[in-house]
Amino acid sequence: MKLDGRVVWVTGASSGIGAALVPALIDRGARVVASARSEDKLAALLDEHGPERVATVPVDLTRPETLAEAHAEAEAAFGPVDVLLNNAGRSQRARALETTMEEVRALMELNFMAPVALTRLAAPGMITRGRGVVVIVGSLAGYIATPLRSTYNASKFAVRGWFDALRAELHGTGVEVCVVIPGYVQTNIARAAVAGQGRTHGVADAGVEQGISAARCAAKIVTAIERGTPELHVGGKELMALPVSRLAPGLMRRLAPRFAPK
Repeated sequence: MKLDGRVVWVTGASSGIGAALVPALIDRGARVVASARSEDKLAALLDEHGPERVATVPVDLTRPETLAEAHAEAEAAFGPVDVLLNNAGRSQRARALETTMEEVRALMELNFMAPVALTRLAAPGMITRGRGVVVIVGSLAGYIATPLRSTYNASKFAVRGWFDALRAELHGTGVEVCVVIPGYVQTNIARAAVAGQGRTHGVADAGVEQGISAARCAAKIVTAIERGTPELHVGGKELMALPVSRLAPGLMRRLAPRFAPK
């Protein structure tokens, strides 16, 4: 799908990969509906890019009762959504047995339930029109489970499975599904991660700090949308863990305890 003139709805647009996606999409001629919880950061996006190219829809994705209204507002901004870019999410830096059930549910609500719910709202219109793209920003953590990320891993394994199945079901409808598998990207994801017992991690990870830029990741995602790429792997040398996990799963299990964030 060429993005010139298309409407793209981006969640988690106030920071990180989401914030980098907004100008990258505008550069390709898209009109962007930007969603996040922070109204101040959304207002700054609107001021920077102008109302002709950006509309803002504040939403808290952990409140499922608000999502239908957010979808209606997104489609009222520039017309029907051509591309739904499910980007919002939160990571974890806590032991599995020290993460409260409230935190487990909140992570699953944001990382898995919300993108599924938004896709169920947006995809039927795409099917009716015979065109569209649904994107889910997953993670290398959706292939390889490592310490201190148990629920984050679970949520990213879940989205990969659900959206892979959706792709198969939508075959022949004109609606495509792109699963993005980032490795390390320079964002605030580690600092904002759940640390267990109601705490926020607040500390950067060396791997994240040394990752690719959010702008480079966003550019790769935009290109993948235009090319119809079903699964995009984007990152650095950490992506070598993917073939190792496939070809030598026993070795990966033995190495996994060493992969705790530092």
